[in-house]
Amino acid sequence: MTKQVEFYFDVGSPATYLAATQLPRICEDTGATLVYRPMLLGGIFQATGNASPAAIPAKGRWMFDDLAAHAKRYGVPFRMNPHFPINTLLLQRGAVAMQRKHPDRFIAYLDAVFKAIWVSGRDMNDASVVAGVLHEAGFDAATVMGELTDPDVKAALKSTTEEAVARGVFGAPTFFVDGRLYFGQDRLAFVREALAS
Repeated sequence: MTKQVEFYFDVGSPATYLAATQLPRICEDTGATLVYRPMLLGGIFQATGNASPAAIPAKGRWMFDDLAAHAKRYGVPFRMNPHFPINTLLLQRGAVAMQRKHPDRFIAYLDAVFKAIWVSGRDMNDASVVAGVLHEAGFDAATVMGELTDPDVKAALKSTTEEAVARGVFGAPTFFVDGRLYFGQDRLAFVREALAS
C-alpha cells in the first residue's frame, strides 16, 4: 500500500516554503503520495493560542538565520519578505480554489506565490500585487481573483483549518504520516524515514 504524507500548509510561513521545496523529492524517493492541505495559519494561531516565532524578537532573529541556513543546505533561493507577516486569507483561498477548480494548475499556483513571497519579496498583502503575480505566471488573474469569494472555497478553507486544529495542528508546516504528526521543515528527515519504513 502506498504511503502518503498530508502537508498542512500556509504560504505565509517561510518554513512552509522551505518544506515545499523538499517534499516532492522525498515523496518521489520513497514512492509516497503528497497530499496538500491548505489551511489558514492565522486561524490555527487563534484557536491554539500559538503565535509566530517572529513575535518573540530573540527567537525571530534566530529563526531568520536558521531558515537561511536551511535554504543554503537545500540549495534553494530564499530571502525574508520585507512585508512579513503576510495576511494569507486570499492566497490560501486561492490554493483551495486551484485544487478544486483547476487541479492541473495547483502546483504552478503554489510555485508562483511561494516565489513572489520568499524569493522576490513582493507585497502579497496587496490584492493588486497578487493579481499581477498571477498574470505574470500565466493565469487569468481576473478569473482566479473572482474565485476567491466563492462560498464553497471559503467553506472548504474554514473546514480544513478546523480539521487541522482538531488533529492537533498548532503551526505550519505540519505533516501527518500514518496518523503521526510532525511539525516544522526541520523534521523532514523524520518524515522521510516514516514514509520509507
